[in-house]
Amino acid sequence: MSETALTTAPVALDPTFENVWDELVWRGLVHVSTDQEALRALLAGDPITYYCGFDPTAPSLHLGNLVQLLTLRRIQLAGHKPLGLVGGSTGLIGDPRPTAERTLNTPETVAEWVGRLRAQVERFLSFEGENAARIVNNLDWTAPMGAIEFLREIGKHYRVGTMLKKDAVAARLNSDAGISYTEFSYQILQGMDFLELHRQYGCVLQTGGSDQWGNLTSGTDLIHRVEGRSVHAIGTPLITNSDGTKFGKSEGNAIWLDADMCSPYRMYQFWLSTADADVIDRLKIFTFLTRDEIAEYAQLVDTEPFRRAAQKRLALEVVTTVHGSDAAAAVIAASEALFGQGDLSTLDAATLRTALEELPNATLPEGTGVVEALVATALVSSVSEARRAISQGGVTLDGERVADDTALVRGSLPGGVSVLRRGKKTLAGVLIG
Repeated sequence: MSETALTTAPVALDPTFENVWDELVWRGLVHVSTDQEALRALLAGDPITYYCGFDPTAPSLHLGNLVQLLTLRRIQLAGHKPLGLVGGSTGLIGDPRPTAERTLNTPETVAEWVGRLRAQVERFLSFEGENAARIVNNLDWTAPMGAIEFLREIGKHYRVGTMLKKDAVAARLNSDAGISYTEFSYQILQGMDFLELHRQYGCVLQTGGSDQWGNLTSGTDLIHRVEGRSVHAIGTPLITNSDGTKFGKSEGNAIWLDADMCSPYRMYQFWLSTADADVIDRLKIFTFLTRDEIAEYAQLVDTEPFRRAAQKRLALEVVTTVHGSDAAAAVIAASEALFGQGDLSTLDAATLRTALEELPNATLPEGTGVVEALVATALVSSVSEARRAISQGGVTLDGERVADDTALVRGSLPGGVSVLRRGKKTLAGVLIG
């Protein structure tokens, strides 16, 4: 099993599973659900229509949403028909957060974000064949509805006592911030979405994160009351690291799916840094590798963890899935070259620049002395330390050892940048400007 091979797994179900439900369970994608035996039979039978919603509360989806996108795709591969809902109306409100009210974005901003999220969702689904995907926008059925009609036709089916017990609502009621009627009403809107999709398309299954379980069951309960029919919901687990920390989304540092908000290089490095204790679970959830292939990587984690073969394969698979094979090849080449395993001068200019922006870096004029550049990039703390490091042969510039302290930084690499290295592993970028 080559660590540097760029061959990725086919986008397909694992044929060793009899039913896609069994594969979802094995991959750890079912944290909570409606009746499991009924779901297993449903997914083994004739094609059904199912959906997942994505609210435009930001200009891009993130890794948490990727769990849902890949779950949608797996179920579609079993022959079922996905609806990707982009919430043009629910995005104007936002589902309750645990601690405080969401900032309400303008209708113009939300409309722009709807378009961006729609394009992202479309990349992960197939729009061909008998089970072609469809993208829907809940603003289409909520915008024409007046407040009185909403209260009479939908609101009358909800009981306030039940709504108060929902986890997200209860958490806010017990907080200093409280909860507005606006966010309190979110579960009604999501329930109405499921009802509308059930009526229009015969939709009988909704997937979402387990933190959305109250909103998911809002829809199943509403359909049961209004239509007298049983429909289903699957709540996927919230992904956390083995040390209990939040996965993939920290304040101001989320791993977004938009390349302009999170470069493919940064995404690759994120996956490459996955802990040994987490990497096998990540391979199950975020890749299409079979259980036999994943078992091989589990063995490598146990016997040769220093190779980080599982992390490299995980990073390759996810970056390819999100950004394409060309982007994956470019970031792998950059990663290897930066750490001494390739030719820096052959790298793609844009990829190299984004990679250097993730390292300690400084923007300096062309012709700046290497000594000054070492200090500016914080590879050393002083001019005397810089000169000492050079005299000891411990500094390279653009892959070449610096022979004396009069050398200049020319930005000779693609895109007009340079790479400084002190020792074997300490790197910094110089952006000529």
